[in-house]
Amino acid sequence: MSLKIAVCIKPVPDPDYYDQITIDPVRKTITRAGIPTIINPVDKNALEAALQIKEQVGGTVTVITMAPPNGEESLREMLAMGADEACLLTDRAFGGADTLATSYTLAQGLKKLGNFDLVFTGTESADGATSQVPSQLAEWLGMAHLWNVSEIKLKEDQAEDKVQELQAKMKIENGYIEYEVKLPAVLAVSRDLNTPRFTSIMGVMKAKKKPLTVFTVNDVDVDRTLIGLDGSPTKAGAVFTPSLSRKGERLTGDLDEVVEQLLQKLRAAGINLEIKSSSQGGR
Repeated sequence: MSLKIAVCIKPVPDPDYYDQITIDPVRKTITRAGIPTIINPVDKNALEAALQIKEQVGGTVTVITMAPPNGEESLREMLAMGADEACLLTDRAFGGADTLATSYTLAQGLKKLGNFDLVFTGTESADGATSQVPSQLAEWLGMAHLWNVSEIKLKEDQAEDKVQELQAKMKIENGYIEYEVKLPAVLAVSRDLNTPRFTSIMGVMKAKKKPLTVFTVNDVDVDRTLIGLDGSPTKAGAVFTPSLSRKGERLTGDLDEVVEQLLQKLRAAGINLEIKSSSQGGR
């Protein structure tokens, strides 16, 4: 009884360097060159979910990402956390992809790696925050899909000696919905699901020897009209920095003077208020 599990992750810009991010004026996409990255935080919850299931029923955990060559650093970190193997989809042809092109590329990469019983993702990325990739990925793979999963329980078939279904709770605004899902499935997990484990020194050492496969556009079966910027139906009409038109002003004096100054400014703006001022100091 074992499962073949995949975890999709995304390197995202380090928040400490947000002020250095620029936009390509022609492509209207984020220029990521030179900006340090971190693993999308909730993706670590996705890996933790995969590792816990592997520990429960056995199997393998493969981590995959579509990223520039430095995406290998994020994959090595996930290998250090406990993943068995990793795959990096990297090629200039993949650049500038919207969520649809990204999900298609990831799906084709997963198909190249084999048939998976479970595919985990985080609910959303810290940079795009669209939450679109998980459901699109499930559609490309022809799998069931649940989003914002906060609890998972496997249903083991003792007669068949395998896991064919699972129970999952999907968190909603005022509670949750409980589902039974047949495998294979794509689950987008929330941070409420678990607490990701820490990376140990031993894990870092082992990660250096674990397999990491690199696929370029020539290594996967893709329709080139569906990848990268050209394969992205989402187009940015304009990218600009909004101008700041508001300014602050400080009023000085005692309470009555400040109130009177404020009333004068409000009246000048066409706002008439009738307020009785008092020097009694009451509140």
